[in-house]
Amino acid sequence: MALRIIEHFDGRFTLDPEAQAALFVLLKSEAFLQQVAQQLHCQNVEFTELLFQPIPYTTSTPKGMPPEFEQYHTSPNHAIINVPPNFMFQAKISKPSRLCAVYIKKFEE
Repeated sequence: MALRIIEHFDGRFTLDPEAQAALFVLLKSEAFLQQVAQQLHCQNVEFTELLFQPIPYTTSTPKGMPPEFEQYHTSPNHAIINVPPNFMFQAKISKPSRLCAVYIKKFEE
């Protein structure tokens, strides 16, 4: 089985405003924020309202994300999580089939 090299993948997408609003409510719910914070070992997290579609690994996208999001991948103050599939289903989002969300980690001061 040969590997197929992808030179360019268009990861742009638009969400229906109602679906986006429903998804944002789920991603900002207090129970989910607490769960994410616990997994990240921090005091609290805040959803930045930044979403992206994971993309195939290429020489220009070695992290599997659009280049403008790589700054969050390397930041100790941010976390990227996969949007849970049940959230996608509840928000009635089927395209794209996967999304990632960016959160800011909050620590005690």
